[in-house]
Amino acid sequence: MTDAPWSRIPIDAQSVDAPLSRAAIFLVVAVADRREHLDAVRAVLDDLTGLVKTVGFRDLGGRLSCVVGIGSALWDRLSPAGRPAELHPFVELDGAPHVAPSTPGDLLFHIRADRADMCFELERLLLDALGDAITVVDEVSGFRYFDSRDLLGFVDGTANPLAAELTDATLISPDADPDFAGGSYVVVQKYLHDLPRWNALSSEEQQAIIGRTKVDNVELDDDPARPAHKTLTTIEDDDGTERDILRDNMPFGRPGAGEFGTYFIGYTGRLWVLERMLEHMFIGDPPGTYDRLLDFSTAITGTTFFVPTNDMLGRLAQAPDEAAESSSGGSLGIGSLK
Repeated sequence: MTDAPWSRIPIDAQSVDAPLSRAAIFLVVAVADRREHLDAVRAVLDDLTGLVKTVGFRDLGGRLSCVVGIGSALWDRLSPAGRPAELHPFVELDGAPHVAPSTPGDLLFHIRADRADMCFELERLLLDALGDAITVVDEVSGFRYFDSRDLLGFVDGTANPLAAELTDATLISPDADPDFAGGSYVVVQKYLHDLPRWNALSSEEQQAIIGRTKVDNVELDDDPARPAHKTLTTIEDDDGTERDILRDNMPFGRPGAGEFGTYFIGYTGRLWVLERMLEHMFIGDPPGTYDRLLDFSTAITGTTFFVPTNDMLGRLAQAPDEAAESSSGGSLGIGSLK
């Protein structure tokens, strides 16, 4: 739980905790190598709030927001003077028999709104502004499916933290990494589902794999010898404290192409929590007891990003020599709370 001093620190975090939306776009891009390409990225980071306002004013009830995450390699190019303590590329997990691949990505734009057209328009403006500075690596349009269910038929995101717990779960604390307090880590994975095989199971078999009832989402006891998905994704630290992440997963698909999937996106202030969760899923806890959901859902991407505060984004928008002139001691001052 968040303590009082942490809650009083004036941090202008990005809209990581924006309400669950009806539509979303997940855009992952790679940034080209030349200096002018990096300058184009800096310009977009500097004007991101303006672009959101340009589209969002058309319908304030549409709740348009955009979170930008920066990959490990691009972070070093933008801010060579320092880096978040846990930021590193996604670590591939080679379980038996399933693999969580590590795939490239320099920037993540997580665009959310209650109107798909607003998401579309913001993505169009972002890509126009970035121009040939970037190459699109992955682009997924997600939608809210009935009462927040995935395409497997189960409610998704039940274990998300609420209210004051959100800060502790999603934001880096000053004690953990003072220069980057208020930022977040985010991991994205695209999963494709084998719906014919999944739907061939009985409801009871599906519920045993997930660990919840399908109709009313009630948690079930599972076999300790073969933990369910909900058990494997529950993480505790050494003193038994349960650690949450914030999921904003979205279904996506193209029935005509036989494509049905879930885009997993998890925000956390402690990257190790999310990484341990994935280890339990793909390798098992204990090893060998992998998540049986993976027999029907295949991960085809996996990328890790750091989500700076709005203040950090402003500093990243400056070239290193410009930032050094505007901060004390010649430091970039990324993450400074002063």
